[in-house]
Amino acid sequence: MNTADPTSYILRFDCPERPGLVHSITGILLRHGGDIGELKQFDDPRAGHFFLRIRFSTGDGVEALRAELEQLAVELGANWELREQGARPRVLVMVSKFGHCLNDLLYRSRTGELPVEIATVVSNHPDHRQVVEWHGIPYFHVPVTADTKPQAEARLLELVDRFEVDLVVLARYMQILSEDLSRRLTGRAINIHHSFLPSFKGAKPYHQAYERGVKTVGATAHYVNDDLDEGPIIAQQVVDVDHTFGPDDLVAAGRDSECKALSDAVKWHCEGRVFLNDQRTVVLR
Repeated sequence: MNTADPTSYILRFDCPERPGLVHSITGILLRHGGDIGELKQFDDPRAGHFFLRIRFSTGDGVEALRAELEQLAVELGANWELREQGARPRVLVMVSKFGHCLNDLLYRSRTGELPVEIATVVSNHPDHRQVVEWHGIPYFHVPVTADTKPQAEARLLELVDRFEVDLVVLARYMQILSEDLSRRLTGRAINIHHSFLPSFKGAKPYHQAYERGVKTVGATAHYVNDDLDEGPIIAQQVVDVDHTFGPDDLVAAGRDSECKALSDAVKWHCEGRVFLNDQRTVVLR
């Protein structure tokens, strides 16, 4: 009889659709003493693809379970991951001068609302060093110019390796990543921007929106790819506004929606709820 305290795990599984997938996977868990606490799935009929996230607990070891899942994954041509639920991914945050998203992530991480460990912060400006170091987190000022961009990106990758980073978060980082860097960070870099795009590009987008009399403001959090601000969307926020909102009011509403959309995206990613599905995402909430 097993007397070990149970440990909770997260299993992610995606593969081409076929009958009996849930039965096959949950059967393996049952054979190895797994007790399922949460199961979410999605079958994409257009893509012919299956997505599954399971939270389960077991007092048994998982090596034999892992080996059987690996065998099934090979047979199905599946992507899969098994990890302890309590694991906190290590995050590198990038920021420029606007600090609202950074401060929100620091607070949510510190209070445990976000299941992450912010390993380090990188900025092309020195402005936020004091608040970041107050949290006991290393801060790196890496200036970027057109001439030094390759060296700055090489420095970023060095820090990603040095701090064993699982996820890079662009918290209003106002530099465009190169196509090569975007590809190297595929599926592990999240960006935030206002949801007016492709309208109101460039400087002072909320002031531009005010001049057009917009009736909603919002934000989009998405994975980074080599199409600027057009990566697979993870989370969005929308706030209704009206004629009484001046430009500063729109900016304030936009800040709040940016913080919420970004924190949602980071949380869902780090909880293993987000799957890439070509140019889209599946979020099993």
